[in-house]
Amino acid sequence: MDDQELHGTFSRIRDVVRTDAESDETNWLDFNRRFDAHFPTLYRLFESLYGDRSDWLDQLTQLVVLSARSWAARPAELKQRDDKQEQDATWFSSNSMLGGVCYVDRYADNLDGVRARIPYFKELGLTYLHLMPLFLAPEPNSDGGYAVSSYRQVSPALGTMEQLRDLAAELRSEGISLVVDFIFNHTSNEHQWARRAAEGDPRYSDYYWIFPDRTMPDAFETHAREIFPDDHPGSFVRLDDGRWVWATFHSYQWDLNYSNPEVFRAMAEEMLFLANQGISILRMDAVAFIWKQLGTTCENLPQAHLLLQAFNAVCRLAAPSLLFKSEAIVHPDQVAEYIDPGECQLSYNPLQMALIWESMATRDVSLLSQALERRHNLPDGTSWVNYVRSHDDIGWTFADEDAAELGINGFEHRRFLNSFYVNRFPGSFAHGVPFQDNPRTGDCRISGTTASLLGIEQEPDAAVERILLAHSIILSTGGVPLIYLGDEVAQENDYAYAGEPGHDTDSRWVHRPHYPAENYAKRTDPSTPQGAVYTGLKQLIAVRSGTPEFTGTRLVDFHTGNRHVLGYQRPGEGTNILVLANFADQPQRVPAETLCGFNRTAGNLVTGEQETLDDGVELAPRSFVWLRTAFRT
Repeated sequence: MDDQELHGTFSRIRDVVRTDAESDETNWLDFNRRFDAHFPTLYRLFESLYGDRSDWLDQLTQLVVLSARSWAARPAELKQRDDKQEQDATWFSSNSMLGGVCYVDRYADNLDGVRARIPYFKELGLTYLHLMPLFLAPEPNSDGGYAVSSYRQVSPALGTMEQLRDLAAELRSEGISLVVDFIFNHTSNEHQWARRAAEGDPRYSDYYWIFPDRTMPDAFETHAREIFPDDHPGSFVRLDDGRWVWATFHSYQWDLNYSNPEVFRAMAEEMLFLANQGISILRMDAVAFIWKQLGTTCENLPQAHLLLQAFNAVCRLAAPSLLFKSEAIVHPDQVAEYIDPGECQLSYNPLQMALIWESMATRDVSLLSQALERRHNLPDGTSWVNYVRSHDDIGWTFADEDAAELGINGFEHRRFLNSFYVNRFPGSFAHGVPFQDNPRTGDCRISGTTASLLGIEQEPDAAVERILLAHSIILSTGGVPLIYLGDEVAQENDYAYAGEPGHDTDSRWVHRPHYPAENYAKRTDPSTPQGAVYTGLKQLIAVRSGTPEFTGTRLVDFHTGNRHVLGYQRPGEGTNILVLANFADQPQRVPAETLCGFNRTAGNLVTGEQETLDDGVELAPRSFVWLRTAFRT
């Protein structure tokens, strides 16, 4: 198609949208401006994905009409936020950003309970609240809410969509952005689309990967890996009528067929609906799996990136301030591929998370230091979401080739880490619980709260130091620090998890305890472990928000010459924050020669004191310093 034909196509689609526009002239002018800016990108992406179909232009036209209708329905307050954030596109990189994450039912019973906790969120300093999956999902086959039956209904036990919308508005008025999961690789088998497909409706059967026999499933499974073999072997499950449907994760989670553009339109409509409820950020679940192609592993394919970019372009038309956060627990090189202003502006940092735990167990920061040097810095307009632990298990996501450079055998090292964190290794301080344990191979992943994994149950004083050390890394490396709520008051494992219906076979519920009221009651008493953790974290949060050098994600490496002491720099305008963190159980010194490039004195941001670097820096066990200094001239 030459430029003249392309211009004609754009004009025809614009005319269709203008004719359909359910808005006043001001709304249309706003949308038309966005159309001019972003439609060429959407056109290119949609053609790349679906251009071999005869109906792709019709599908694209319907998609843009949908976007215009959604823009017309977007509340004025959200349009004002769109305008404000367009002027400050990297607002999420502020040094005042602080995230919290929780399950609604376990932390606050329901959405009204979350609203009641807003004063506490303000006390802690939250500007970002991620509520774990809260949409309608069948019990007990909900996979913790990740088997969605409706993206437009909140689970009745938690509240209603109206309550979610009101909560989003109140959080927004308090400067807190609301984050929810968008589970878009699959739906529950009880979603209305899946029910229609199960009944044999050909339209909705094409919403999923459904085949009449084992011919195509066998062909796909030649290369696709099993994710949860305990639930079902392979990638497919058999339906009652003898057909086979793709289910990457659990048998009741059916993968959507994005090779069908109608599926893209349908999911874009759900996404824009949520955006218009006041959601600020969508956590894009399982991004690596969303495109399937015969003869491949069906993971991390180029089309997965095109899909995310196309969804992003739709949002730029109809919900400009909506951001995406990628969830990609894959090879570190592939994690970075999803991070881009036109794809996912935010991303979890699973490598940093895993290597904080690795360094805690080994007291050796070599792998973590290597990762920060090689894999931390990101494109402008993007940011990491850094976390000590999440709702999920801890897996050892470092690259074997990175480990080999340091003389570490990746397979054996993972076996050691698993043994250490489930307290099978002599001298371990951890009280973790194995997830998907295989005693024969030593393979498993790790469940447990931060406090329990760091020894609160047997050596509370040292555990407090480890907890603060771990959080000091996520608060200072650059990005949005994310706290699993309750960890800031040293919540312990819930060993009674197996007694709850549907939880007995999933050890991850050990680190998803109910609201730890007793711990919160002690948060203002620093003589208790709970109060010591809370007081220490509050101080670090306050220091961070007052330190402009902690804005953004840029990090400059710093080699301490000591495998126990992590070092890195956060550069500012004429100043520099030097971070030193001792993971050892003994004091460590960074000698003066290593620090000779800096001025003789530095300000300790945490203590408020001036320190002289002429004699080096002495670090107590499990301690850290944030030093503001400048380079010698």
